[in-house]
Amino acid sequence: MAGMASGLVWGAGAAAAAGRFAVPPEEDPHEMTLMQWPVSRKVHPDGEFLDLLQGTIADVANAVADYEPVVMLAAATHHATARKQLGKAVQLWDIPTDDLWARDCGPIVVTDGAGQRAVAHIQFNGWGNRQVHGNDSKVAERVAGRLGLALRPTGLHGEAGAVEQDGHGLLIAHGSSWVHKNRNPGMTRDQIGAAVLEAYGADQILWSAGVRDLDITDYHIDSLARLTGPGRVLINLPSDPDPDDEFHAAALETEAMLRAAGLSVEGIPEPLRRRVDSIDFVASYANYYVCNGAVIAAQFGDNDTDAQAVAALKRHFPGREVISLNVDALGEVGGGIHCATHEVPKA
Repeated sequence: MAGMASGLVWGAGAAAAAGRFAVPPEEDPHEMTLMQWPVSRKVHPDGEFLDLLQGTIADVANAVADYEPVVMLAAATHHATARKQLGKAVQLWDIPTDDLWARDCGPIVVTDGAGQRAVAHIQFNGWGNRQVHGNDSKVAERVAGRLGLALRPTGLHGEAGAVEQDGHGLLIAHGSSWVHKNRNPGMTRDQIGAAVLEAYGADQILWSAGVRDLDITDYHIDSLARLTGPGRVLINLPSDPDPDDEFHAAALETEAMLRAAGLSVEGIPEPLRRRVDSIDFVASYANYYVCNGAVIAAQFGDNDTDAQAVAALKRHFPGREVISLNVDALGEVGGGIHCATHEVPKA
């Protein structure tokens, strides 16, 4: 958000307190991965492109299913179509969906370290009512019911893709995605920060400004910077920053803030050559997904930067395979693999 200072908000040590609920590191063992089958013609009026999008979601699901259970959420009327493209290892649950963004719609599962789990419920509202979400707004609650997990209300409207967490007490976020009249009107950044810290069971949050109202998410942090462990960040940076590009300027500001906070920051350059040449295309290597035994990542057709991204992911996640997929259809609708997946940690 223009004019919003970067900085820290400190919590009350929730992550370190025995018995408190917290979101574990994404790289901890998962019970399953949740995904959503996109079906809404209001969101995707081009039927041919929707078919391509569904095929891409199936590709991601099948890749993850080689390493851990995958559950695809879809209304029962869409199961037959989905089943034709999904491997046998992918389950289908009768939970209706509109679009594919499981990261933002799915349940944020917290654990207390003693085998108990619950859902920290941040209410999805279509990125501030910018998109139809009659089904997607109910996904978290319905999955929680299916899993038998209690909902822990947070009082927040927002999306899990708008906050990055390391499971060791640190969060990073762009203020543009949270301090917004279409998500949390009347709340200050400090009030929102305290509520997000409580939801995630974290100790501190690092804020950067981000970019407001130029994309549907208001610049989700998970397409730019990812915490890969305590004190470590992998960030997707423009190879040739344009000072007149607000996203480039915001990315560099976030990088500077993370370095100033004392984190170890490694940059991955954006692809210079890619299959899709569109100003709105999201070409983020940072939008990968860590599952049991593997990292599922995007490749964009630039052999040099694709290889650099794989090498970086192998350094940050040693012992895991790195699987690179062509997910250009996700980039065309503003997201990536992390946006389309949501982990359910083991108890």
